[in-house]
Amino acid sequence: QAQLVESGGGLVQPGGSLRLSCTTSGFTLDYYSIGWFRQAPGKEREGISRISDSDGSTYYVDSVKGRFTISRNDAKTTVYLQMNRLKPEDTGIYYCAPWAQGLAGSYNWGPGTQVTVSS
Repeated sequence: QAQLVESGGGLVQPGGSLRLSCTTSGFTLDYYSIGWFRQAPGKEREGISRISDSDGSTYYVDSVKGRFTISRNDAKTTVYLQMNRLKPEDTGIYYCAPWAQGLAGSYNWGPGTQVTVSS
């Protein structure tokens, strides 16, 4: 399967920003719609944003709409998640994965990157 590596998490105050990166190794994302998933403490992992492989269209769950932006580089080797106006409820471990595999639960998840929003 396509193996992806997340980075860019950290501790940030409410209202702050972070940019997460999801990078590939040795292949491009031409045939994969890539999504960002979040697992908040004590909750199930959920898909929060996706960028389509075919036309670059995007999807956001309501809780992040207007605050988060997903994008990818021209070489299609990295997908970003720009997170603005962060809230404490955005705290969690963030993962990236092929969207369909992530939703199906069939992806071999990596360690993700921790995001903590706290004053």
